[in-house]
Amino acid sequence: MLQENKSEIRFLAGPQSRWKEFTFTIKVILEFIKGFRALHFVGPCVTVFGSARFKEDHNYYQLARKLSGEIAKLGFTIMTGGGPGIMEAANRGAKEVGGRSVGCNIVLEHEQMPNAYLDKWVNIKYFFVRKTLLIKYSYAFVVMPGGFGTLDEFFEALTLIQTKMIREFPVIVFCKDFHKDLIEHIEKMKAAGTISEVDMNLVLLTDSIEDALEHLKTKCIKTFGLKYEEPKPVPWLFEKKFF
Repeated sequence: MLQENKSEIRFLAGPQSRWKEFTFTIKVILEFIKGFRALHFVGPCVTVFGSARFKEDHNYYQLARKLSGEIAKLGFTIMTGGGPGIMEAANRGAKEVGGRSVGCNIVLEHEQMPNAYLDKWVNIKYFFVRKTLLIKYSYAFVVMPGGFGTLDEFFEALTLIQTKMIREFPVIVFCKDFHKDLIEHIEKMKAAGTISEVDMNLVLLTDSIEDALEHLKTKCIKTFGLKYEEPKPVPWLFEKKFF
């Protein structure tokens, strides 16, 4: 067996500017404060995750639009990443029925513009800050077909629920055909013992808007005792209602 001499190992060094770390920390704090102030009065949200690439004529776009309108009728604010595709469809569905529609838009080099169906939005520089905001104000999550970003958001929310870092908010995965391989892989993880049997109950996989609405009524409105009330801004903090 080859004996290793640890004294011969030369460790790699990377950039460790304390000033850069400090200024980055300040920037992150300011981003959070901006997000908190912009979204403080949005009320209980349902966040819809999905691809930015689906156009208006796509079936997934139309499904997200219809579903979000029905969810908005229950009294929830529809929250998205604020961009095009499924995000636009969800905000549009809420707006069309007179519901509340908000977005947490990411600032990218190619400049993702907020969609035209938002009552309120905030532009955020960092993905991890944006994900925190999307989760912070949500009482349920809807996962529509999407790419890497959608799966990242889905599993982050699911992990936080599984580890009880946040409450057991409903997670609804729409479009069985699109997600069948993903669900099979989750089943494989259960069989391998990397997740438990009870974790399978954290997700509702469905194609039915009616089932999704009933799930929200039972697992969200009833479970968390949600009720209708008027927001009360604090004048000395220069807050105001925006709905």
